[in-house]
Amino acid sequence: MRTKLVGLTKIALLCLVPLFVLGNLIAYRHAYAMTHFVEGGERTKRAEELEAMDKVRALVKGVTVPRPAPARTPTDLGLDFEDVTIELPHGEHLAGWHIACEAAQSLVVLFHGYTAEKSTLLCEAELLHQLGYATLLIDFRGSGDSSGDSTSIGYREAEDVAATVAYVGGKLAYSHTVLYGQSMGAAAILCAVHNGEITPDAIILEAVFDRLVSTIRNRFRLMHLPSFPGAELLVFWGGMLFDYNGFRHNPVDYAEMVTCPVLVLHGACDPRADLAGAEAVYEKLTCSRQMVIFENIAHEAYAAAVPEKWSQEIGSFLSVSAAP
Repeated sequence: MRTKLVGLTKIALLCLVPLFVLGNLIAYRHAYAMTHFVEGGERTKRAEELEAMDKVRALVKGVTVPRPAPARTPTDLGLDFEDVTIELPHGEHLAGWHIACEAAQSLVVLFHGYTAEKSTLLCEAELLHQLGYATLLIDFRGSGDSSGDSTSIGYREAEDVAATVAYVGGKLAYSHTVLYGQSMGAAAILCAVHNGEITPDAIILEAVFDRLVSTIRNRFRLMHLPSFPGAELLVFWGGMLFDYNGFRHNPVDYAEMVTCPVLVLHGACDPRADLAGAEAVYEKLTCSRQMVIFENIAHEAYAAAVPEKWSQEIGSFLSVSAAP
């Protein structure tokens, strides 16, 4: 009997080992595809839009994410601007647009989300300009006019936030600097604060997620697929690709290091960065804080969806935290 059990155990191990290896190979391929943009090609549909065969292809081959490129410039909205280049180590650089505003004493620096670039923030910049604030729109590395072709979903981007804040302090003369981040951009801001690299005057977090593994799990759920162990494997290999522990890339843990006023904006119907996660981040903040929930809003730009409410909430917060 014992010999039979040993034999069955060996057979089971022989079956499990190939499955383990195959699962990790697929996860590595997915992690690489999600974090490394390609030139051209058609982007894979959103998770909730995938049909059965699309899901199979995506699971086997990974997703296709073309490198984000600007679709327009501030000129298209009648805004004057100047191009900004921020030099980084190893020959890399960040690209941005500085949109001045007459007599503005405060600057709002805007950081985009995953698979986006600075032109996706033009609606926010236009509304901020109307409120009397200057803006600086930044492309993270891998996006828009910045160097590179990859993203670490907010971890390495914290270095980009720190470099931008240093540039603002040395090159632009404003009395207040406010950092505004959407989703991945919000995570990058909190990570930079946690690393002790920046001390902004105020922060605005829009659609922030609590943990990297949480937002990856949410994407599995959108495809109506079990998230374990796929989400965990993606986070592991994604971190390995950029030499960090993906399970420790958690805005909810970074939040307690913030000392400046913070405004948290979140959509009540966000399936990617869920409301419970944003509330967890908010609860960890020990500084002056406000949270505004946008009803019937998913993972999208609030300024475009509800411009009047967005402007009202932003204007009210900035009038106290960074008066023009």
